[in-house]
Amino acid sequence: MSNSADSPGTGSSAGRRWAFRPVRVLTVGVFALAGLIFFTSFHTAKGTNIRTDTSLLKLSDLIHERSRNNGELGEANAALREDVESLAERDDGSTKAEDDKLAALEKQAGTHKLTGEAITVTLDDAPPNATAKLPGYPEPQPDYLVIHQQDLQAVVNALWQGGAQGIKVMDQRLISTSAVRCVGNTLILQGRVYSPPYKITAVGDPDKLQQALSASPAIQNYMVYVNVYGLGWKVEENGTVTLPGYSGTVDLRYAQPVQ
Repeated sequence: MSNSADSPGTGSSAGRRWAFRPVRVLTVGVFALAGLIFFTSFHTAKGTNIRTDTSLLKLSDLIHERSRNNGELGEANAALREDVESLAERDDGSTKAEDDKLAALEKQAGTHKLTGEAITVTLDDAPPNATAKLPGYPEPQPDYLVIHQQDLQAVVNALWQGGAQGIKVMDQRLISTSAVRCVGNTLILQGRVYSPPYKITAVGDPDKLQQALSASPAIQNYMVYVNVYGLGWKVEENGTVTLPGYSGTVDLRYAQPVQ
């Protein structure tokens, strides 16, 4: 037939050129893109190994590195503070009343070690495969199975209300300007990062501290998740313990007293 040359199965050279031309264009495009990527990598590296560049590290790695640095700086600051206090103990002409007043203020500020009877509260995430243990409750969402900032803050607030003389979260002493903050499932406290389980230790009357924990509405709500989904909760009496003094800076950077 006269129109058989237009059929894709006739073997026409014109038809073959039309069928393979897109493939050739695509191949050329792939090679061009690969060349552009190689050139960009070479220009970015400039003779260095870009795979180990600090800017390409995971954000979590940078956070943990900064946390370790902050810990080391805190220890150095504590050592320097001890030297300063040692020098301050020399006779400076102050009266006994003035020395007693200063000692009382330092105790309240939390910058000195504190020894006394204590309890420790431990909070932990639920198992990842947790299910509802009691009837009438929905199956857990991921948000139900992790410790939140309000959970830690509820424990700290209850312990203060129970007459705690001093509180330590993980290995750091809390002071009036301390803020308990959580990002995701990690705790950020005074420039350092912690992962669960979280331990909160308070010096005070153990009975009053435990009564304050039991009376807290926020903790009562938390206990529902403990019983239903398996969030971690443990309260232990420690006997006599010594809390460390706060070793960080006490200067307010973003607040000023009201005149």
